[in-house]
Parts: sequence; structure tokens; C-alpha cells
Amino acid sequence: MIIGVDASRLTRAQRTGTERYSLEIVRHLLLQPAARRHQWRLYTPTPFDVAHVLSLPVMACANVDVAVLPARRLWTHRALARAVVTQPPDVLFVPAHVIPYVQPRRRLPPSVVTLHDLGYHFFPQQHTWRQRLYLEWSTRWSAYAATRVIAVSRATADDLVKVYAITPDKIDVVHEAAPRGGLPGSPQGISRQQSASKGFREVRPYALFLGTLQPRKNLDRVLDAFARIHAQVDWDLVLAGAPGWHSDGILRHAAQLDLGDRLRFTGYVPDDMATALMHGARFFCFPSLYEGFGLPVLEAQAQEVPVMTSTNSSLPEIAGDAALLVDPTDVDAIAQAMLRLATDEALRTRLIAAGHENVQRFSWEKAAQETLAVLERAAREGKR
Repeated sequence: MIIGVDASRLTRAQRTGTERYSLEIVRHLLLQPAARRHQWRLYTPTPFDVAHVLSLPVMACANVDVAVLPARRLWTHRALARAVVTQPPDVLFVPAHVIPYVQPRRRLPPSVVTLHDLGYHFFPQQHTWRQRLYLEWSTRWSAYAATRVIAVSRATADDLVKVYAITPDKIDVVHEAAPRGGLPGSPQGISRQQSASKGFREVRPYALFLGTLQPRKNLDRVLDAFARIHAQVDWDLVLAGAPGWHSDGILRHAAQLDLGDRLRFTGYVPDDMATALMHGARFFCFPSLYEGFGLPVLEAQAQEVPVMTSTNSSLPEIAGDAALLVDPTDVDAIAQAMLRLATDEALRTRLIAAGHENVQRFSWEKAAQETLAVLERAAREGKR
């Protein structure tokens, strides 16, 4: 059968969570032996070399076509919608949130959408009204229009049932995974000297946050916690990631705390530098207010770095018993967890070992196998 894939996120220069997911899941889908019995059609607004972008052997791309669909605006709902209606695949896979809007809905081919989180719903104040309106509409439409819905965690599946009243048996939970050897596209064993050559100077040991700088990541409380203890410790705090919505407020708050060179912002970091930063961290600090999955937790555990994360949303599900869990609204609890992770060697040793075991629960190979099974099921159900 022909499997169409929305590949619009594969070539974005700055990859965040959904771009990394799209890259890894498409790559591992094409690597599946069972994928060879299907024809794959990758829809994209710009041409790209599949083997190069996905780091695949040329033979793995023999049954892959790239359909370039130029469009200046509303690519999903104009160019992609037109393509899947005029030459429909047997099933359409959308790795990130938005099914093309097609009316009547029966003109849409059988489809599978991955819904990553409902952060915009639970934290509406962290989005513009236009973003909220579009995300609420597009997620509701996608959940309704898709033949099957993939949720990246049980927590996200439960949120979808509660918020959008999706029938639970329409949802398949397929966990993400941390790439073996580090973040996507990064070489194994990159040294701290290599990270320094990319503009990062390691002066003292450091705790690390890695992710988009936005209020949902709880960085104001992380900063407050560090401000309370920084005079007692000999390590710094590094916040690595691209500025997000309302990041200016985070920067202003940091300036008011006057932490000087004990606090460092790196801005967006490419995958190889992110791996080096993670590998060199004393511990990873991720007490987010809400996550649909929490991939950075697994990425830190894969790098054998102790993790502190939150007791909410998907994070306990993903971290397992291999992280120090804190109430993300309690600044004192965050500060005390920081001190423990920096100084309690028995705790650090236990979390590193448990993290190594926890990461084994997740793999992109398993995710791809499960996703392909969902795609094949959706194609069958769509023919009824």
C-alpha cells in the first residue's frame, strides 16, 4: 500500500521536540523490514535528499518518493489537503498534530495523527490568542478527523479523553525514545573541548536545563531555587535552548536576581553541542509544569546524568524510579533537590544506574514497529 507522510518538519534547521520526533519516527519506520512491502510518499514544501536528511542507506529509500508541494501560506490545509484528495494514499501519517482540513471529511484518506501534548489548553496564558484559537481548533479537528490517534504517553492519552472526549479505543499509546549515543545527528563521545570550540566555555561544573525557554518549563522557579543556594555551591546553572513565548520575562527575572557569571544562557544549541552539554552536566534540572512526554529526561539518562523532574503530567511515567521527583511549584523543594543531586554521591550513583535501566524501556525501533502497526490498522479500518 501507499503510506503518505507529512514530512514538513524534517528539514527545519532548529529542531525542538516535535521536529526530533518526526525525524526519528520517519527514519526508523523506513528502516523496518516490514516497511519494504509498502510504498512511501513524503510530502514536503521544499525538496530534500531523503537518505542525507534521515541518515539512511540509499537502499532503504528505494521505495520512497518525495512529493514537493510548494505553498506560501497554510501549507497543511491547502497544498497537503489538495494532494491527499486528488491522489490519496492508502493511509496518511501526520507526525505532529495537524490533519489537513478537508470537507466533507469522507474525502480525507484514512489517517493517523500523533498528538504530543495539550500544553496550550492547560497553560493558555503562555500563548497568543491566535495561537490558542488555532491549536484548540486544529487539535479538536485532528482528533475528530483521524482514523487513529497516537499519543506519546498514557498521560497525554488521558488528557485527550478528558478534554476532547475522544473514545479511548481510538487512541494508541506509542512512547518516544532517546536516541542511542545521544541526541539525533550527534557523534558518539563528543568531548567538552569540542563543545567549547562551538562557543561554550566550561569554567566551573554546572547543572543544566535544556529545552525551549518558556514559562511552562518553570524556569522562574528554577532561577529562584538557584539564587537561594548559589552562594553555598561551586557549580553554575546553564540554561540551554532557543527563546520561546514570553522568554523575555524569564530573562528579566534572571537579571533581577543578579547571579552574574554563575548563570549562563547559551541560546539555541545544535544537536552535537546539546549532547556535549548534557554529557558534561553535574545533573539535569527539568521541573517542568507540564509535558506530553519529556524527551529531555530520557536524553539525560542516556548520557548517564542524574535527573530532577516533576511529579506531574507524563514525567513520572517516563522517568520511572530513575529521577528525583519534586513538586514543581515548591521553590524550596527544587533547591533542596539541586543540593542533593550535586552532593549526595549515593543518590547520584543510584539514579545514574537506574536511568541506564529506564532508558532500555524505550526505543525508536519499538516505536516504529508499533506505529507501522497503527498505520496498517488505520488503512484497514478506513476501508470499512
